[in-house]
Amino acid sequence: MADLLSIAALAIAVLMLVTWVVSVVIDDASIVDIVWGLGFVAAIWAAYLAAPETTERGLMVAAMVTVWGLRLSTHLAWRNIGKGEDRRYQQMRKRRPDSFWLVSLFQVFGLQAVLMWVVAVPAVVTVSSARPLFWLDYVGVAVFAIGLFFETVGDIQLARFKSQPDSKGKVMDRGLWRYTRHPNYFGDFCAWWGIYLVAAAGGAWWTVFSPVVMSALLIRYSGAGLLEKTITRRRPGYEEYIRKTNAFFPGPPKKDGHTD
Repeated sequence: MADLLSIAALAIAVLMLVTWVVSVVIDDASIVDIVWGLGFVAAIWAAYLAAPETTERGLMVAAMVTVWGLRLSTHLAWRNIGKGEDRRYQQMRKRRPDSFWLVSLFQVFGLQAVLMWVVAVPAVVTVSSARPLFWLDYVGVAVFAIGLFFETVGDIQLARFKSQPDSKGKVMDRGLWRYTRHPNYFGDFCAWWGIYLVAAAGGAWWTVFSPVVMSALLIRYSGAGLLEKTITRRRPGYEEYIRKTNAFFPGPPKKDGHTD
């Protein structure tokens, strides 16, 4: 188990180091977002190929991580390439214009590499789980599928909305976005809890810290919470959207102004 975790860490470290070098060359740290999903794919397959023995559950969890990671990275590449550096990294660059190239190695790429490894632990340790499949595995796959549906459909709906000329400055409140303000982040939440359930079925119940960390990132720190700190200033009508729409977990639109 320790060997597989070390191999996964090495795969992530190499990928993120190479990505950092590229970011310095092109002066754009935003590529770290595109590589986020790919890092999990690299970690799981490095561990899978290095495992002395693999199982049906191992292949199942590797497939789940691969589908999730490739979908996310493909979507972010399509959305971000050619759009310039994200404002988060621009602000960091302005604060330390001369040393940002080095600061970004630790504060952007290094930090994300560590988080990536922590979140990937359940999948990595499950690649060689020898326990027979049982009902909890299928519950995990079902939860993962719900998550994949929410994030995929949510992203498609938002992209179509943004492509309409009359949508500029307006709030997306249709489709899945009518029931949660962040269907894509909710989808990620479900995906990683689904992966954890498969890992737990294989005996890795102790890796619960992984989906907890991912949940905290999505809800409070880097996902929905970070976005909503500034979006009300940038998007007229968003405060009304907040009053009538659940913050994270899907539910019927609210008429009384109370959300989750």
